[in-house]
Amino acid sequence: MFANKAPPKKVLLIATQQIGDVLLCTPLLKSMRMAWPNAIIDVLVYKNTSGILAGNADCNKLIESDNHPNLSAYLKLLKTIFKQYDLAVTTQGNDRAHQYAFLAGKTRVGLIPNLNRKHWWKKISCKRWSLLEEENTHTVVQNLLLADLMGINRQYELTAPNLSSADALLRLNQLLNFSLLDTAYTILHPLPMWQYKRWTDAGWITLIQHLLDKGHQVIITGGPAIAEINYGENLAKAFLGSPFGKVISLVGKTSFAEMTTLLMQSKLYVGPDTATTHLAAACGTPTLAIFGPTNPVKWAPWPFGYQQQKSPWQRYSSKYQLVNNVMLLQGRGNCVPCHKAGCDNHNNSHSQCLDELPAERVIEALSVLLKSQSAV
Repeated sequence: MFANKAPPKKVLLIATQQIGDVLLCTPLLKSMRMAWPNAIIDVLVYKNTSGILAGNADCNKLIESDNHPNLSAYLKLLKTIFKQYDLAVTTQGNDRAHQYAFLAGKTRVGLIPNLNRKHWWKKISCKRWSLLEEENTHTVVQNLLLADLMGINRQYELTAPNLSSADALLRLNQLLNFSLLDTAYTILHPLPMWQYKRWTDAGWITLIQHLLDKGHQVIITGGPAIAEINYGENLAKAFLGSPFGKVISLVGKTSFAEMTTLLMQSKLYVGPDTATTHLAAACGTPTLAIFGPTNPVKWAPWPFGYQQQKSPWQRYSSKYQLVNNVMLLQGRGNCVPCHKAGCDNHNNSHSQCLDELPAERVIEALSVLLKSQSAV
């Protein structure tokens, strides 16, 4: 697109998405930075997701928006971006993202959800566009199709948030009352945002007991929601006085940058379909991802060091899948993955495939993952 033209001086990447989705945009962001090292590249994100790009050297500035801005906030945002960029790139197909791109950039590149008539204006607005593919293309690859359209080389690695590692270590050591650099530990992230992605309480308790029996120090992580904080604290309290080791809850106590430091020193991570699981994979941590209804071809964590156009994952395996540092374990069932929000298709639905996933399968998968990583 810019092969025979001067590269853009100012670029806006529009990533007003959920936290994990923003992290999966970082290969595209890096592709743009590598292609245009002297360009100003800003990223438009939601306020509650901006932390996942903390310290990202590929970005000059983060422009934050409310998830549902009122008129005053909307006008303030438009004043900030209006006709300020040579190029606006949107990784989403929704109307608002394309409206932002139209208002911000002289030239636009983006994803189109489908070829329905109602999206005609998006195709006209974009100089180059690609169709969203929801089943057989991983989100990282989907985003990198935009790099192809812009005529720049793909960069496949995800960029984790990064601030001063010394400061992060100091704060984490204070929270944990031990030295991360001198202690072997495993991170568990038991509670996703939505019920339909959740494994069982009994499963997590059995897994923690197994890890303690094996001599693991266990750290529980999670977001700032009260339900997550209470859940993590209750799990930790269940093992108070254990003769085999400690269980410590850091739920709601860490920033994304601190979480990166915690993950990079961890011997192992176990979590469901959530942003922190994507982050663990990006950090190179041996990662066990527990999936149920979600399509792994599209949404499973991107393994550290994986650099192929083909998705690293198959649609389903009754045993497990292992690619680089990531093991994918799915609940069993003829309907897996159903691509729905649980059996009742809403966020607070249960998923039978996860409710019936026995701890023994998780423990077996962990053993295989650890052996594979020790052989690397």
